[in-house]
Amino acid sequence: MPGILLRLVADTLVVATALFAAAGTLAWWRAWVLLGALFGVRVASAVLVFRVHPALLRERAAVLVHQGQPWADRFLLLAHLTTSFVALPAVAALDVFRWHLLPTPPLPLSAAGLALFASGWVLIALALRANAFAVTVVRLQEERRHAVADTGVYGIVRHPMYAGSPLVNVGSALWLGSYAAALFAVVPLGLLVARIVVEERVLRRELPGYGAYAARVPYRLLPGIW
Repeated sequence: MPGILLRLVADTLVVATALFAAAGTLAWWRAWVLLGALFGVRVASAVLVFRVHPALLRERAAVLVHQGQPWADRFLLLAHLTTSFVALPAVAALDVFRWHLLPTPPLPLSAAGLALFASGWVLIALALRANAFAVTVVRLQEERRHAVADTGVYGIVRHPMYAGSPLVNVGSALWLGSYAAALFAVVPLGLLVARIVVEERVLRRELPGYGAYAARVPYRLLPGIW
């Protein structure tokens, strides 16, 4: 657990650096609230997931690339993480303090954004609790006897953990007060969609039962749409 908490601290510091460096000031209370919510909800989620899948969290805290990972997934993973947790916070800060590209979202919408941000992390946590094989990289986990996860949120869409990411991105942008950053969220979303395509090719080819699961749960990311 200490290594997992250290990773959560490191992740929070990365987002904090992007926010305050782009803003040029530490005097941004909404950024501090966002960072507190980010760290708090992720620690709470880690504690709940650790009780059922400790090995999963240890690997997610330590591994970003793997020898058996397709090269396309390496690129898409790193690009998605960079645009989500570095570029998007920086765009929000630059827009709020320098660019002023669009009007500021009203307070009720900003508050809804913070709730959306937290909801996205909760959805990610639910996915991790339901899937002991939800490691960071795309690969067949033969050492764990990799099997299809089809319970809980995986009975609704095939990639519920990824479904939480757009909520996190758009929610953080709205809370910080930037419609421009909310629009920028289409970039990590596009990378995420591309990564899903790569992942599904691997899973359909290598994971027994995935094709039948995909037939039972037809939607990848958003029920009724895709």
